[in-house]
Amino acid sequence: MSESSSTDKNGLDVITVIVQRGKTDPIVKAMMKAGAGGATISFGRGTGVRERLGLLGIAIQPEKEIIVTVTPKAITEKVFDAMVRAGKLDHPGMGFAYTQDVGRVVGLIPTKKDGEGKDKD
Repeated sequence: MSESSSTDKNGLDVITVIVQRGKTDPIVKAMMKAGAGGATISFGRGTGVRERLGLLGIAIQPEKEIIVTVTPKAITEKVFDAMVRAGKLDHPGMGFAYTQDVGRVVGLIPTKKDGEGKDKD
């Protein structure tokens, strides 16, 4: 296993994207094309903003899908921007995206120099 800390200039970020249910496929495809290694997708239910946006005539369903990916800092901006474009997240009611710094990680995050993405012991 490898370990990294927040003092590592080549650290990691977590990108989280929350979108309406059924809208993840183009976002995940764009994310992978931009260099991300994979994603975890889960289901959720949202409340709050839906009521305010409903006043604007935008129908927003409470069922959500949440995409989480971990990226090297060097490509975080590229991956994030690709996800925003693919999901049209810069339009009202389409979703929400944010990044977070990964302070510490235990486990292997495969990189090309680790054998083209193959897990190492």
